[in-house]
Amino acid sequence: MFDRLEIFQMAQAMAVHAAARQTAVAGNVANADTPGYRARDAAPFAQTYESMNTGAAAMRATRPGHVGAGQAGPAIGLRNVAGEAAPNGNSVSLEAEMVRATEVRGQHERALAIYRSGLHILRTTIGRG
Repeated sequence: MFDRLEIFQMAQAMAVHAAARQTAVAGNVANADTPGYRARDAAPFAQTYESMNTGAAAMRATRPGHVGAGQAGPAIGLRNVAGEAAPNGNSVSLEAEMVRATEVRGQHERALAIYRSGLHILRTTIGRG
């Protein structure tokens, strides 16, 4: 009965997405001096998560801001980030990567907060709150 709760699937997908973005940020920082390296990042979470909801089990979004609920585990592809390249062809900006790392941390903390909130509601419902 409680093996596939949508809120936990969404929280897991958000945490997986944050991990993929953190990997991209780390790779960008590690290659900040590599000639010809192009900075990379994942598509926004809402876009990634929405692409998973094309099946019959997908929930209907009633407003543009809604994120549908489906199965966790989005296929997260990295894409090049638009930006000006240095003379050696490298497009990594350490300042932009620091900002991106902060965004990723917030996204991961949000996923954990959603998970904790869902657990609290579930525990309260079954009388163990």
